[in-house]
Amino acid sequence: MLREAPRSESQLEHLAREAQALPTSELVYLVETRPATEAAMLFRVLGKGTALAVFETLPAPHQAELISALRTPQVAELIGDLDPDDRASLFDELPAAVAERLMHGLDADERAMTTAVLGYPRHAIGRYMSPEVLTLSPSMSVRDAREHVREHAEDAETIYLLPVVDGSRVLLGVVGLRRLLLAEEDALVGDLAHEAVRSQATDDREDAARRFFAAKLLAMPIVDGEERLVGILTVDDAIEILERENHEDSARTSGSEPLPRSYLSTPILRVVRSRIVWLLVLAISAILTVQVLEIFEDRLEQVVILALFIPLLTGTGGNTGNQAATTVTRALAVGEVRVRDLPRVVWRELRVGAVLGTVLGALGFMVSGLVYGLAIGTVMGLTLLSICTMAAIVGGLMPLVAKKVGADPAVFSNPFISTFCDATGLIIYFTIATVVLGL
Repeated sequence: MLREAPRSESQLEHLAREAQALPTSELVYLVETRPATEAAMLFRVLGKGTALAVFETLPAPHQAELISALRTPQVAELIGDLDPDDRASLFDELPAAVAERLMHGLDADERAMTTAVLGYPRHAIGRYMSPEVLTLSPSMSVRDAREHVREHAEDAETIYLLPVVDGSRVLLGVVGLRRLLLAEEDALVGDLAHEAVRSQATDDREDAARRFFAAKLLAMPIVDGEERLVGILTVDDAIEILERENHEDSARTSGSEPLPRSYLSTPILRVVRSRIVWLLVLAISAILTVQVLEIFEDRLEQVVILALFIPLLTGTGGNTGNQAATTVTRALAVGEVRVRDLPRVVWRELRVGAVLGTVLGALGFMVSGLVYGLAIGTVMGLTLLSICTMAAIVGGLMPLVAKKVGADPAVFSNPFISTFCDATGLIIYFTIATVVLGL
C-alpha cells in the first residue's frame, strides 16, 4: 500500500516511486477502490507499459471514469493500444460526444474495426469478438502458411487457431498452429483444415461462451449470416463473459441488481438503487402472505397451535423451490435443459418434490403427532408433502418460463419463488387444516 510522502519529497514524486514497487494486481485494486481524482493521480505516474496493463484490466466503467479525469495526451495512447472489442465496451460507457472525439483520433483501420464491433447489439457475441484475425487460404502450401503467420502474427489477436477462408471470406474450416507446424511443407492448408465450431455474430454472448467451453476451445471463429468470417472469440473474452453473467445471476438470485463497478468505489446511492427496487417488489408481493393470513384468521383463532408451524412450512416451501430453481437455472445455462424440455422437467420435479415431501411429511407427522396429537400430526404430514411437491414444480418451471419469454431466469429465482411459495403454501396449509380438523 502507498505510504505518506516525506516532507522533503513532493506527493507526486513519492507516488511515482512507491507505485514502481507495486505489482499490477495491487495497482488495479488501488485504482478501482480510490476516488476518481486519486485514481487519476496514481495513473499519471505509471509507466506506459504498466499503465496499459492496468487500464486493460479495469472494468469499462472505471476506464470511462479515468478518461474523464485524465484529459491528457496519455488517453489517446491508451485508446489506440486497446483491442477493438475492449475499445467498444469502453465507448459504451462514455458520453456520446467524448466517444466520438476519441473515435476520430484513431487511425482508419482501428476506427473501421471498432465501428464493426459497435454495430452489434450489446448482448451479441459480435460485441466481444476481435476483428483482428489471421486467415489462411486453402490453396496455400504449409511452407507459405508458416511464412504468412510469421509475417502477420503481431497484427492478430491469436495465432493458435487459424481460420481457413475462400476469396469471399466464407469460413471453410480451421487449422491449429500445432498441426500446421507438424505437417509436411508441401501439404496444402485445405487438406489440413477441419470443421470449425463457430458462432454467428448475432448469437447471445452467454450461449456462445458456453458453447466455447463445452468444445474446450482456445479460440472460436465468428461468422455473419452468410458464413463469412467477421472475427474471432478468444478464451480470455469468453471467461470475461461468463464471469459477468455469473455475477449478474448471483446478484439477481439474492434480490438485487449487479453493480457496474467494484463495491468499494460504487457511490452509496448507486448501491441503494441496486437493491431498493427488488425490496419494494418483494415487499409488495409479500402482501399476498398477509392477505392469506387475514383470510384464515378465524381458523387461527379456533386452533392457535396452527400459527406455530407457519415459519417452518413457509421456510420449507421456499427452500424447496429455490433448490429446484437453482438446479434448473444452471442446467439451462450449460445447455443440459432447453425450453422444449418443460414437460420432462415438471414431471421430474413433481417426483423429486413428492419424495422429499414424503420424507419430511413422515418426520413432521411423527414429531408433531406425538407432541400435539394425531390430528395436528396429520395436518403437518399432508401439508409438508403438498408444499414440497408444489414448490419443486414451481421452482423447476419458472426458469423455463422466464427463458421462453426472453427474461433472465435468475430474475425468477429465489426472491420471487420464496414469496410465491409462502402465499401458496399457507393456502394449502389452512385448506388441509380446515378439512382434517373440521374448522
